Amino acid sequence: MKIARTILDQLGGNKFIAMTGSRDFVAAKNLLRMKLVHNKSRASYLTIILADDDTYRMQFWKLVKASIKVLETVEGVYCDQLQAVFTDITGLDTHI
Repeated sequence: MKIARTILDQLGGNKFIAMTGSRDFVAAKNLLRMKLVHNKSRASYLTIILADDDTYRMQFWKLVKASIKVLETVEGVYCDQLQAVFTDITGLDTHI
């Protein structure tokens, strides 16, 4: 839970939630998963996974006929790049 909270804080915390409309957050040992609103990538979900080298892997995906279709994967993302990568792929602003 601590890692997931840190990831959310690095994305912008409550401001991120308010600006992007993300919801249904799921926390696990080393990841944070959320449901996204309609965006330019057409991804319905985002999973952010902490790697062993202290970078993140961001997977934008959607469910298609009960199977997962990964639309975009970005690896080697540093904490200060999370917001920029999110905005670049989804087109959703994370802050004002």
